Amino acid sequence: MSRSELSLSEHLADSIVEIIRTERLVPGDALASSRDLARRFDVTTPTVREALRRLEATGVVEFRHGSGTYVGPGSERRLLANPHLPRGSRESVLELVEARLVLEPAVAAAAARTRVPEAVARLEAASTNALHPPQESLRQSVHFHVALAAASGNALLREAVEALLQVRAREQVEIRHRYNDRARDHAEHVEIFAAVRDGDAEAAERLTREHLGSIREAVLAADFPETDTEAGTEAGTGADAQTGAEADVETGAETGAETGVAR
Repeated sequence: MSRSELSLSEHLADSIVEIIRTERLVPGDALASSRDLARRFDVTTPTVREALRRLEATGVVEFRHGSGTYVGPGSERRLLANPHLPRGSRESVLELVEARLVLEPAVAAAAARTRVPEAVARLEAASTNALHPPQESLRQSVHFHVALAAASGNALLREAVEALLQVRAREQVEIRHRYNDRARDHAEHVEIFAAVRDGDAEAAERLTREHLGSIREAVLAADFPETDTEAGTEAGTGADAQTGAEADVETGAETGAETGVAR
């Protein structure tokens, strides 16, 4: 591909994102066909397809075989995950948990002080997500901790928590494996929700810190075999692709706006 063609496809990708924004499309909404987009922008269909492939790589759009192109979950992200990161190590998972420990207790306190009514109702609904296994039907459920941030009424806080969980999606999968007591997880979420609902900022902050602290202890006590990374390297491309696909399946049900099970 020539430099001019590359620039054109990049520009076209930006234009497609602008369509998504101005037409207020949300994840799951259908986009116009490649042929229609080509006519709209007076470019060739292959150029449109190249632009769409760029957007697919970051989750802004997704292709459905035999159906068309749809807005993907990445359309609302400010930060993007690296899809080529290796499976989470103990250090990378702890890094995520400790970052959340810095951010989320204060977010919970803010949520209890603000208590946006609609967001509090969504938080109550999200508190049950811990009881459900990750599956396709739950992809549109709201992650409990994203809903918690949304209850603060601060869109940037919500985006920050959501982006953190999406950028470290594979570490979230590892957290689920290590902190897998759904009844306990659910009970802790219900307690946090109750504190937010009652406007008890101190309790919401404390309970969120204790919840994440329990996750940290579970990660510290868990076994992270060093052979995980070595096996991935030795197994070659085929195994890498399989591992990535398995992680992606779980990740889709673990994180962001498409999350079914929250931690």
